[in-house]
Amino acid sequence: MKTILLSLAFLISVGASAGPIASLRSPNKRQHLELGLDTAGNLIYRYLSGDTVIIDWSPLGFITTADDPQHLAKTRITNITAPISYSHKFAWPLGENAIIDNTYNERSVSCRRGNLAFVLDIRLYDGSAAFRYRLPKDAGIKNGSTTIRRELTGFRPQGAYTIYQYNQESVFTPTSLDTLRKTCDLPATLTNGHTFISISEADNEDYTKAELTQNENALTLIYPHDTAVDLRDHTPWRTISIASNAIGLHNCSELNLKLTPPAENPQNIRPGKLIRAKLTTRAGLDCIDFAAKHHFQYILFDAGWYGAEFTTISDPTKPIAAIDMPAVIRYGKEHAIGIILYVNYVGLRAHLDTILPLYKKWGVAGLKFGFVDGLTQDGIRWLAKAIEKTAAKGFILDIHDNYKPTGLSRRWPALLTQEGIRGDEHGPDAFHTTALPFTRFLAGPADFTFCYPNAHNSFAKKLKVSKAQQLALTVIFFSPLQSIFWYGDPNDYTDEKDIEFFTFVPTVWDETHYLAGEIGKYVTVARRHGDTWFIGNAAGPNDVTASIRLDFLKPQTSYDATIYEDDGHGGIAIRHEALKQHDLLKIPIPAAGGEALILRPQ
Repeated sequence: MKTILLSLAFLISVGASAGPIASLRSPNKRQHLELGLDTAGNLIYRYLSGDTVIIDWSPLGFITTADDPQHLAKTRITNITAPISYSHKFAWPLGENAIIDNTYNERSVSCRRGNLAFVLDIRLYDGSAAFRYRLPKDAGIKNGSTTIRRELTGFRPQGAYTIYQYNQESVFTPTSLDTLRKTCDLPATLTNGHTFISISEADNEDYTKAELTQNENALTLIYPHDTAVDLRDHTPWRTISIASNAIGLHNCSELNLKLTPPAENPQNIRPGKLIRAKLTTRAGLDCIDFAAKHHFQYILFDAGWYGAEFTTISDPTKPIAAIDMPAVIRYGKEHAIGIILYVNYVGLRAHLDTILPLYKKWGVAGLKFGFVDGLTQDGIRWLAKAIEKTAAKGFILDIHDNYKPTGLSRRWPALLTQEGIRGDEHGPDAFHTTALPFTRFLAGPADFTFCYPNAHNSFAKKLKVSKAQQLALTVIFFSPLQSIFWYGDPNDYTDEKDIEFFTFVPTVWDETHYLAGEIGKYVTVARRHGDTWFIGNAAGPNDVTASIRLDFLKPQTSYDATIYEDDGHGGIAIRHEALKQHDLLKIPIPAAGGEALILRPQ
């Protein structure tokens, strides 16, 4: 539905040398973005919530290879469209909510600097702002593209902020913005204690990876992995989301999907849980038996199934002698368990067009891409084409290592998940696990690769959180494809009580609520699948005593809550409790501990 909006600030002073030119408000009218030109004729903006400035006047635009950076031509505003309101909902069976509400206001600003014309598209959501640069058909350039040397886009938070600095798969380091010396990946989370900000991007299938750097307490986008970027049509969306508390940031976790146009119907994509198999036929068959027994959907043959992954000699069309791949795939089909195969970037670049039809003939269910280039424009462009080809053949896909989501799962729903995260195999601590929901997971799903211990191997040298916290994190950490058992032989998991929760927990949801939490301290998330609710509670480095009110439960319904918690001796204790709507659920959790609940209606 489209309706033209009236705006008092539709056109204040087009062509003025300074001050605001145009403004756009969010649908609930609580936030607005103002656009202007500074005294030197450079495009600037600021973002406000009510009368509070969140991002003070900050630069917009970019420098091309044809520009003289020392003598940039002034930007002229040639047209500003009237604000338009869009409101629709779309089904998303592979997400945190079955229905996503996509309501926003939009307008476009046509600009010209020298001989180059470009458009600034602006969208305002409740709690979020998004903008991008787009080349119109009359951009005044040859071949329909231009080369960008540097993006001028900046973010100047008003006040003293702390940023949770990280890069790719690193830990998070809370850093005062004025002392930030390293770059920070997107999404970047900042707070001054009472306002929380997430700066991110969306719909990046044709660009380079951007990062943030600090200069005079302001953040600027840079391209650390490319010296110049070819702009064919439009840049990714640059986004700003705000909340009054940490859990409020979760409201922007679907923003990337909203900003990415759809291309495929997600109805026939099968999400699920997987166990990683050792590289033998027997291990594959054992994992299939385990998966079928515990309501898993997939097993994975990881790096090494076709030989050394980084050499061009290894051939991803030929399994090693230890794996009878046809026998394993056939056995999987008999038990409704799909086989996912890992292929390294070396093999993908050389053999992608060969292995896709071959794996389809074999009966493979999905692929996992390894050690891809998710940093450069060439790498991201190659990945977009590879995702499209893989999806077109009917495979599900998991991309590992430095690649992170920007919403492309909306265009290709077969892209169920990706890494771009410091996962469980690296042994992150409880600060990290309770920081992730408010940082990296704001961009979308992540494959955390859970390394759940067993009686034969505790993985104690790596794991720094309790068993119950790992149970809880399968609810808290969203991924339509969850790698539950990354290490360990399936035959070593002999205590069914210990792993029972994994049998029941789904990977996609009909409804989600972030109930409580603080970055790096604790988090509580409730998710509904059908009529059943799952709650995950996780503590950071210190003990947590909190409580949540169960207002989200169905009225006049009694629920039997099965509660999985640490037993104090390295195992899992299970107890039951009757709960109903508006009950107060107490959450006493020891440091690095957790609690997972299943609430079934009676």
